[in-house]
Amino acid sequence: MSAEILEKNKTLDLRKKHIGPSCKIFFSHDPIKIVQAKGQYMYDEKGRRYLDCINNVAHVGHCHPDVVKAGAQQMEQLNTNSRFLHDNLVIYAQRLQATLPEKLSVCYFVNSGSEANDLALRLAWQYTGHKDIITLENAYHGHVSSLIDISPYKFDHLSDAEQNPFVHVAPSPDVYRGKYRADHPDPATAYADEVKDMINRVHEKGGKIAAFIAESLQSCGGQVIPPSGYFQQVAEHVRKAGGIFIADEVQVGFGRVGTHFWAFQLQGEDFVPDIVTMGKPIGNGHPMSCVVTTREVAEAFMSSGMEYFNTFGGNPVSCAIGLSVLDVIVKEDLQGNALRVGRYLTNLLEKQKEKHPLVGDIRGRGLFAGMELVKDRLKLTPATAEAQEVIYKLKEEYILLSADGPHRNVLKFKPPMCFTTEDADLVVGKIDHILTELEEALGLKLHSSVENGSSKRKLPTDENGHQYHSGLEHNRGSTNGAAQQTKQTKRLRT
Repeated sequence: MSAEILEKNKTLDLRKKHIGPSCKIFFSHDPIKIVQAKGQYMYDEKGRRYLDCINNVAHVGHCHPDVVKAGAQQMEQLNTNSRFLHDNLVIYAQRLQATLPEKLSVCYFVNSGSEANDLALRLAWQYTGHKDIITLENAYHGHVSSLIDISPYKFDHLSDAEQNPFVHVAPSPDVYRGKYRADHPDPATAYADEVKDMINRVHEKGGKIAAFIAESLQSCGGQVIPPSGYFQQVAEHVRKAGGIFIADEVQVGFGRVGTHFWAFQLQGEDFVPDIVTMGKPIGNGHPMSCVVTTREVAEAFMSSGMEYFNTFGGNPVSCAIGLSVLDVIVKEDLQGNALRVGRYLTNLLEKQKEKHPLVGDIRGRGLFAGMELVKDRLKLTPATAEAQEVIYKLKEEYILLSADGPHRNVLKFKPPMCFTTEDADLVVGKIDHILTELEEALGLKLHSSVENGSSKRKLPTDENGHQYHSGLEHNRGSTNGAAQQTKQTKRLRT
């Protein structure tokens, strides 16, 4: 186990002193100090092992020896910028392109998902000569200024900020709690028509669409799976208006969905974006990312007369690491593992929905799954504080899970791709126990209305320190014994 350099309290004090206060930390009331990780496990300074269900960045597993070796060996030999010829750059570009449709053939290597999406916007603006961007409700595309503008997940929380007039927000294609739901005869067309209508309104005001951008599966938006055929129809409307389609694969690419290497491929073989952005899992924790586009878009970008150069993008070390990640995905059949274990996990979660009134919806593809907690299955009232209770109690059981979505009530599963069926059994078993205790304490039964009653339970802040109020109430028939169980359990010291 790696030696601890500083005492935990000293580390926390120095963080408060020198790190920006807006840089939040998980479980702020008692943060975890991680000193080592391997595979799907992370270890704190006392050697305690946590099952990691959060990290889609450590795609092939934390500190995978093949990836570590590839980076170290190349670092010993050479690291420089892409203005020099080097085989790693072109071999990696060729390997990456082979996973994509043929028309997506030109790569720009950068260093983060935010850089990739920012560059994608530049490509779209230059290629189309237009300015307006359509994004989705609850979308998150990155932290730089151009991306905050197109990320409602962020700008909706800015009290004094005005929305960029060139940015237009279409409804999230959420068939669980969105405008058009699973009982709609054709939600894909209905949601696509919303985009079509938005384009018409933009044109009426003299605007012109440069691009529609969407995460292939919304992550921060709550593990939203667009209905099949939605992207095809949106792309048709956007291209007819002179715009292009940008698929953001930063969270969900590289085989995570199991059936396909890229999540946009879930929509069908007849859908090909004009630009694909990728990041997070591409380097298994090493800072690298990529934008892949068509020859036509790339040549239009060159015609601006401005050279594009990125100091670190596509350097030999990054490309060696990227190649190793692709090798490990194939060698260890991690895409196949995502399919098999993902289906197993989803089946386990579906059984929890049959058992627990707090579980409103289960959705996902491969090792990208969500469990949405609600206080009333008819009203879909978000069980926000209850989701945070689950997160905190799992932490006490040495399992790391997060909650997200616009109401922060969706439990998100996006673990390293080496996640096993045994891991799935463990985490879902713990969730089952936590939900059982919580529902018994509140007098809830599957057939009862979750919102009846009057005595409210105090529930915790979220893992980032935000305070929530439950609104989840006891049934009038609940016993004093059950009421006693609603008291907060004593938190384990970690």
